Amino acid sequence: MEYQKPIPLKTQDNSPYWDGADRHELILQKCNFCHQYSHPPGPSCAKCGSSELSWESQGSDINGKVYSYIVSYRPFLPGFQDDLPLVIAIVELDTLPQVKLIGNILHCSPEDIEVGMPVKMVWKEITDERSLPQWIQS
Repeated sequence: MEYQKPIPLKTQDNSPYWDGADRHELILQKCNFCHQYSHPPGPSCAKCGSSELSWESQGSDINGKVYSYIVSYRPFLPGFQDDLPLVIAIVELDTLPQVKLIGNILHCSPEDIEVGMPVKMVWKEITDERSLPQWIQS
C-alpha cells in the first residue's frame, strides 16, 4: 500500500537530520558558540542566534519520557484517518533532557499515555528513501 500521508521535505537547514533518520540514526544540530542543541534545526541557533552550527550523532538507541501529549480523534491531514485516535507527544530525551522531540506514540491507547511515561524511539520506513522517528512505550 502506498504511503498516503505528507512526507517531510529535506531542506538546506534540516537535511542532515533527515539523512540520519533515513539511516535510523538521530542527528541533532548543535551551536558551536553556546553549545546548545537546536531542534527543530534551523539556519541559526535558537538560543544565541549564531550561525556557527554543527551536527552531532546521538546514535540509534534513543530513549526518553513523555513531556507532554495530545490525543487527536480526527484526522488533521489526509492519510491519518486510519490512525485514530493518534497520540502525539513531546518527548524529552534521557541523555539530553534539554532536547524535546515531537512524534507519534505508536500502539498506545489514550488511556495508557501519561506524562513521564518511558518511551523508545523506533524508525518507521514510510518510503524506500524516508524513515520517520516515532515512539513506542518502553
